[in-house]
Amino acid sequence: TFANVRIKNLMLGGKEGGNTLLQPAGTETSIYDAAEAYKAAGTPTIVIGAEDYGMGSSRDWAAKGTRLLGVKAVITKSFERIHRSNLVGMGVLPCNFKDKADYDKVKDLSDATFDILGISNDFKPMSEATLRVHKADGSTFDVPLIVRIDTPVEIDYYRAGGILPYVLAQILRANA
Repeated sequence: TFANVRIKNLMLGGKEGGNTLLQPAGTETSIYDAAEAYKAAGTPTIVIGAEDYGMGSSRDWAAKGTRLLGVKAVITKSFERIHRSNLVGMGVLPCNFKDKADYDKVKDLSDATFDILGISNDFKPMSEATLRVHKADGSTFDVPLIVRIDTPVEIDYYRAGGILPYVLAQILRANA
């Protein structure tokens, strides 16, 4: 996941390969090593992508890898349909920019931090949320999002942490 030699990370000026910047130090490292460091520090991570995010032949493994790397949300201009569903099935929150032009506001903010606001316990399919961007200079701005959990059952899967935990919980309840 994120190891394709053709992947471009705008945090590295569009450099190809599976590397990223580890923050707050700003050192270049592999995406895997950065993910492990963020997990060890208890820092949740997000991915910001452009159009047709998830397009390719290994969509289910791409979603599994995303979850295993500790990614909590993927925010894009648009998703490949099946990959979006697979992210939900792995307990990863898929969101679209409400206005696709907002991607340009955040795509290369390598030293910013982000919060996703508005994900309540009673959210509905296609709810709105907010990406709060904290820039290194101390300023903040908000970007409107659409949560791409499209059906009530997908909400159940997401709340459970994915399809497998959801099914296991159902089995345990039935056998209790």
